[in-house]
Amino acid sequence: MVSFGGIFTVLIMVFGGYMLAGGKIDIILHALPFEIMIIGGAAVGALIVGNSLDVVKKFLGGFGKIMKGPRWNREDYRDQLCLLYLLTRLMKTKGVIGLEPHIEQLTGSYIFTRFPRILADQVVVSLICNTLRMVTMNLDDPRQVEDFMESQLEKLHEEAIKPAKAMITMADGLPALGIVAAVLGVIKTMASIDQPVAILGKMIGGALVGTFLGVFLSYGMMGPLGNRLRQILDEEHRFLSVIRDTATAHLHGHAAQVSIEIGRGNVPSKMQPSFYELEEAINTIPSGEAA
Repeated sequence: MVSFGGIFTVLIMVFGGYMLAGGKIDIILHALPFEIMIIGGAAVGALIVGNSLDVVKKFLGGFGKIMKGPRWNREDYRDQLCLLYLLTRLMKTKGVIGLEPHIEQLTGSYIFTRFPRILADQVVVSLICNTLRMVTMNLDDPRQVEDFMESQLEKLHEEAIKPAKAMITMADGLPALGIVAAVLGVIKTMASIDQPVAILGKMIGGALVGTFLGVFLSYGMMGPLGNRLRQILDEEHRFLSVIRDTATAHLHGHAAQVSIEIGRGNVPSKMQPSFYELEEAINTIPSGEAA
């Protein structure tokens, strides 16, 4: 929502300043529908040509993500660390045999069902379960597990970031498409060269709206929106990185409390629960579950 507040500010400052300086908004309004059709239509067409249908769908969904912000909040990071604590504690006390029922039957696991928001995210749950499944198959070399998780995180991030890249690519192309629209306007004007100067002036002004609109949409809207979407996706990726850090710390032989403290240290600062906050959350877990 903050991002769209910024877009509103851009609109008010640009067009408000233009009108206060004595600019005539009717010239822009008259040319706007046609310029939007040329520039916007070409940009959307290029988006479809240059990307898969899946990326196009995620591109459209990216505007909703920008409005809502990152998926994970401070409480989610706290719950994630509690979940990882329960899993690593279980491995320490009951071994891989005690762990298997939880990663094979998630809906019947008292550990996973305790954290419904995390359980509902297929990507997070798959990363946790696939990693722990490797451990149950006696692949307990921390370096091998870390390499596996690193490759998984890189793949997931590359897939997730594609809509933001498409948005930034569109922003890069908008000024050029604005020039295309302006050139078409000039061609139209040259075809009416026998008209009075007043009419030609309005036609040239309308043609220049294309150049203005392409640059404005690029640097005032799509560019900032694409950058914000990338920031959100990068922040959401950190949620997965905490899983890697905690899991590899456990495989290095650290106690469950130490492992989650290592994971907590890599939580983004504004989302990071304090040591005492996390300790209090763990202490509220029934003793039978934390055993």
